[in-house]
Amino acid sequence: MATETTERPSVLVFDVNETLIDIESLAPHFERMFGDRGVLREWFNQLVMYSMTATLSGNYVDFFTLGQAVLRMIGGSRQTSITEGDLEDLAHGMRTMPAHPDVADGLATLRAQGYRLVTLTNSPPKPGVPTPLASAGLAQFFERQFSVDTWRVFKPSAGLYTGVASELEVEPSDCMMVAAHVWDTVGAQSAGLRGALLTRPGNAPLPTPELPQPDIIVEDVRELAQRLGPTG
Repeated sequence: MATETTERPSVLVFDVNETLIDIESLAPHFERMFGDRGVLREWFNQLVMYSMTATLSGNYVDFFTLGQAVLRMIGGSRQTSITEGDLEDLAHGMRTMPAHPDVADGLATLRAQGYRLVTLTNSPPKPGVPTPLASAGLAQFFERQFSVDTWRVFKPSAGLYTGVASELEVEPSDCMMVAAHVWDTVGAQSAGLRGALLTRPGNAPLPTPELPQPDIIVEDVRELAQRLGPTG
């Protein structure tokens, strides 16, 4: 079975951080700063939480700046001094994370199957600096790279997902959000898109009928291509 819906989407909207590129590559920075690689997950989870907090409270700060602020906050809570060099290293690391090994092959297959591919990420572009997708060698697979910075709200705000559909001149129902995070698929599905959950390590479905459940649950992009099949 390709999907639980009767028709395939025409557009696949990919999340970037953790879905396509590997945030575990940042772990050595946290080992150096805190002596504990596991602080990476504390930092990332709080970064996502405070991005949502910013939007819900009517505020906005770009994701990289917020990431540095959250790092300082964790340093304060752990009585660990965070230097300007630490902040610069983390910002560089966030922009240069490698792709997961399945991604390039999977994206190439999806394009060959006839899907339009775009991204929607919390991470903003910086003038004169390659995007994380470009640094990971993935930019050529995508028709457009959308950032929440355009709308100045963070995921899972509904206007982001419908805004992407509007920019592409398609209906939200023609799009499928592909993400490693349930909060992203829930946001997209609540805005009228379909959802595909990639169960990257540390990520799993949220089995509650009160929230939209993903149309597809797969381990990686290669399996997504197999499950979806050609558009025609």
